[in-house]
Amino acid sequence: MSSETRTLDNVKEVILSAHKNISPAEKVEFYNKWAENYEKDVSLLDYRAPVLAADIVSTHFTGERGAALVLDLACGTGLVAAQMKRNGFGHFVGLDGSKGMLELAKNTGLYEDVRQCMLGDDELPVQWGSFDVVIIVGALSPGQVPASIAKELCKAAKPGGLICMTTRTNRDNVHYKACLEQQLKLMEEEGLWSCVNVTEVEEWERAVSVHEEGYISGCVYIYRVSDVEQPYALRN
Repeated sequence: MSSETRTLDNVKEVILSAHKNISPAEKVEFYNKWAENYEKDVSLLDYRAPVLAADIVSTHFTGERGAALVLDLACGTGLVAAQMKRNGFGHFVGLDGSKGMLELAKNTGLYEDVRQCMLGDDELPVQWGSFDVVIIVGALSPGQVPASIAKELCKAAKPGGLICMTTRTNRDNVHYKACLEQQLKLMEEEGLWSCVNVTEVEEWERAVSVHEEGYISGCVYIYRVSDVEQPYALRN
């Protein structure tokens, strides 16, 4: 993944390889190597999720943005934090499984702290109930972060805090999306949070699968954590 001139075909090859069934160690090494070209590649892909998610969070956040503490999960090189900074948010903690990505995120100067964490395998290394906004963009898909991470997001947020999640809604992600939405609904029924907004987006990013052409679609979910003490089921 050197810094030679990149093409959309290069990017498609990289994206497809990211979703192969490889071990966690191999996946981390993949992202460490991709870090150098990551932002160039997602730009070629016309990847809109960071901007869409940050803008939708801003629409529904009613507190003081400049004082809000944001947990950016699967933060990558910092694309989400950069957009949220433009929207007036000022305090960020970033988590990612890749040291290579985290080094670049740290170098942006956007984050007060960055920490390595294999989402879905490791418990989040943060203080529960301390974040005004918890956001995860781009990682909720097969072979990446399991849908069960939703409860971890809920634990990390303050009572009344916002949770933002994104996932693709294309052919390759149908089963994962159904599992994710089942988890989200179950947590709502348990009183852990309430759904604020679901935004379906037609042009999410350029298609990379051989089965699809043009752009694929995606979805942004916004939930608000219950403002009462969390039930025992969540605290364990």
